[in-house]
Amino acid sequence: MLFAAAIERHTAKHLSACASACLSALALLASATLQAQTPDASDWGFYGGDAFGQHFSSLDQINRENVNDLSVAWTYRTGELGEGLAAASKLTFEATPVLAFGLLYLETATNIVIALNPETGVQKWRYDPKIDRKRHYSDVAGRGVSVWEDTDAKHEGACTQRVFVGTLDARLISLDAGTGQPCAEFGTNGQVDLTANLRIRDRDSYEVTSPPAVVSDTIVVGSSVGDNRAVDVERGVIRAFDARTGAQRWSFDPIPSDPGHPAAAEWNLAQAATTGAANSWGVMSVDEEHGYVLVPTGSASPDFYGGKRLGSNRFADSLLALDAANGKLIWNQQLVHHDLWDFDLGAQPGLLDVELQGIPVPAVIQATKTGMLYVFDRVKGQPLFPITEKPVPQSKVPGEASSPTQPFSSMPSVVSQRRLLPEDAWGITFWDRGKCRDRIASLRNEGIFTPPDTRGSLLSPSYIGGIDWGGIAIDESRQRIFAAVNHLPTVVTLMSAQTMEEQARSDEYPHSEFSRQAGTPYAMRREPLLSPFGLPCTAPPWGTLVSVDLRRNRIVWQVPLGSTEGIGPWWAPTRDFGTPHMGGPIATAGSLVFIGAAMDNYFRAFDLETGRELWKYHLPAGGQATPMTYRAGPDHRQFVVIAAGGHGGLGTQRGDYVVAFALPKGAKSAPNAVN
Repeated sequence: MLFAAAIERHTAKHLSACASACLSALALLASATLQAQTPDASDWGFYGGDAFGQHFSSLDQINRENVNDLSVAWTYRTGELGEGLAAASKLTFEATPVLAFGLLYLETATNIVIALNPETGVQKWRYDPKIDRKRHYSDVAGRGVSVWEDTDAKHEGACTQRVFVGTLDARLISLDAGTGQPCAEFGTNGQVDLTANLRIRDRDSYEVTSPPAVVSDTIVVGSSVGDNRAVDVERGVIRAFDARTGAQRWSFDPIPSDPGHPAAAEWNLAQAATTGAANSWGVMSVDEEHGYVLVPTGSASPDFYGGKRLGSNRFADSLLALDAANGKLIWNQQLVHHDLWDFDLGAQPGLLDVELQGIPVPAVIQATKTGMLYVFDRVKGQPLFPITEKPVPQSKVPGEASSPTQPFSSMPSVVSQRRLLPEDAWGITFWDRGKCRDRIASLRNEGIFTPPDTRGSLLSPSYIGGIDWGGIAIDESRQRIFAAVNHLPTVVTLMSAQTMEEQARSDEYPHSEFSRQAGTPYAMRREPLLSPFGLPCTAPPWGTLVSVDLRRNRIVWQVPLGSTEGIGPWWAPTRDFGTPHMGGPIATAGSLVFIGAAMDNYFRAFDLETGRELWKYHLPAGGQATPMTYRAGPDHRQFVVIAAGGHGGLGTQRGDYVVAFALPKGAKSAPNAVN
């Protein structure tokens, strides 16, 4: 039952033609265009395409008129299939490659860094940090690497161009971009131990799973902290390091440790001393003009009981603007108060100029698991679309003190916020529909922000979203954003530790995940809301691709993302119902949105204006990653690349593939028709 596993866990410069035969010959030798070598000038030099995290490309060689001619240009196999890995069941391949210095760089889930020829997919070099494969890591994911170039003329030779990667065992590693050798002057033999001077409760649950942010000569890194183990887990300290030497420049702890901390008034300080997490595990964005790094943070520990962290827990579940030079807080906006739902801000903030009454305003958009989109002035942090504090359901659990209100955005929510009624139950037969109806009726269920309860609470949206780490793509010229959205309710039940142990040992909860939440009175069980056939109890679509118009503040289109091909009972026909997913979209000037993510292993292209599916390709493994695109070779051929290795939590087909698509060689680009 794959649906059950679903819950377990800016613009490129076009080159002019060469004027001389000599330059033409040089171009033929290059694997990538000569002017697209630095991260800033590259077609895709950052995880999010650019430092703004727009996931947008100005390339239009591939467009809606010719996308149906796309075919596989090359395939690379990483060789990483989890052999000898104790946590192999959690293995995912979420990497988005980056293009710089004439090479394509990516990492595997086990942090093996690989450099490829972007035109042919041939490996140039490979670096293995040799993590301990016997450790039981809380997550086994690596979303990508970051690249940097030393512009100081005093520094020459090796490591003037670098690749930075964070690892599952919490190291920050600096590699020479040309050879893959560690940069010896960085930290100790090329690496910095990120566990130093931190409270580490469980060594296998403090990791780095997203690429660090690069601001000038500063590298900013967050952390992934394993959820729901206990109150006193590792703290989500954000740190910055010198890109050349690895010396720490500053740190910022979202959790207060003294009354002088800017969030102290909204915490119980005695409890804050033992609380952890509030970490930034997703991808940060950079406003180079103002010298800010935009940091999304997650919930404080543990997720589903907050009696040991009373207060709003400000800076957790928040968008923070930090001064990249010194780490000082510029502004902050908390988007979930006293989180009891695991509504981490996992999506990368998207920076753009928003048009307000025809005037462009520097802004940042934060997408959330709640399905709400928040837009702020990125200089001062003021909301550009109104936010209203509204009353929400209150906890009835002894010792808990839920927030009386939550901040609701005036932008249209991409998920339903209403209470799910028993008559909303869905099934493929009368029998399973009835079972779902009874299950819904038995749960505490008051719509969005229903708090966890001992009787079981229905969470809709759930802790996988809404919008998760896949984030959004932004077409700034059209003032449109695109997001992959989950619509899969889950159930969370609080219970005693003894009851949890009994249930975990039984065979009655095959789709459930249990966590102790040590240091609190309540352990936790969670599972998707499923019928006896293993399909969701709610009507499809269970995953959608959505487009929102910022000018008109409305949803333009919303279409199902994914089909039930190979999913569910063998006798049920395949339908384009939309499935739960992991991964995000990219948009291009070719009027296309590319996305994998869905559980049926297809990589798809949609018409950016209408949402109509124009092309799809069945990948050799699950494409639970965000794709990217670039030009390479003497003919400046456009490629679209996606990692296809499957996702342990979703239960999709495993593999080790990096697949590049392009139009046939010699094909003439069709003009991109405009509606």
